[in-house]
Amino acid sequence: MASQKFDAVVATPRTGKFNKNHARRVRVEGKIPAVVYGAGQEAVAVAVDPRVVTRILHSESGHNTIFDLNVEGAPLVKAMIVDWQHEPIKGKLLHIDFKRIAMDKAMRVSVPVQLTGTAAGVKNSGGILDQVLREVEVECLPGDIPDHLDVDVTNLELYGAIHISDLPHTGKLKFLGDENALVAHVTIVKEEAAAEVVAPVAEPEVAKKGKGDAAAAAPAAEAKKK
Repeated sequence: MASQKFDAVVATPRTGKFNKNHARRVRVEGKIPAVVYGAGQEAVAVAVDPRVVTRILHSESGHNTIFDLNVEGAPLVKAMIVDWQHEPIKGKLLHIDFKRIAMDKAMRVSVPVQLTGTAAGVKNSGGILDQVLREVEVECLPGDIPDHLDVDVTNLELYGAIHISDLPHTGKLKFLGDENALVAHVTIVKEEAAAEVVAPVAEPEVAKKGKGDAAAAAPAAEAKKK
């Protein structure tokens, strides 16, 4: 379960016209614009330190981290990061959405799936482990959100598969996806390379045949003219 602790994230309310110039001024001051909403309360525009947010996003629990949010002039609340925007070139944070969390109400979140061990089908049969689902959606209380779900693939043979039904199930988590959905399997490399070699060879043969037919038809056409 998510266990990493963070100091309260301090947010300063923003006022005025919320346009590009306003956002630019916030960033010049070393902060980024953000919005806090949820829990049946009005949305509040705030500014936060991007370094604090970055540490949370890069933590083991990532955006599923629940932390204390201290909006100046308002009571302390539990919150999560539900959306964020990066500058496309330099990767700097541009905007954050925080959501107030009620710790006694179940919520839906996407949890990463981590495969551990080396599959027998890879080690002994030359197969390839293909992970189809890297996250699964679950419903649970905020305090029960896991950082990730670990699945041991050591005994997975060639053509063996892991489905959502094979993931660690507890009474605290409700899986929202199809229990038969494929999470990972051990497969072999398809002989696509051989097919790619055959295709280019076949085309010149057809082209040569076409040229030959044209060459054969040319004398006949000349004879007909005569």
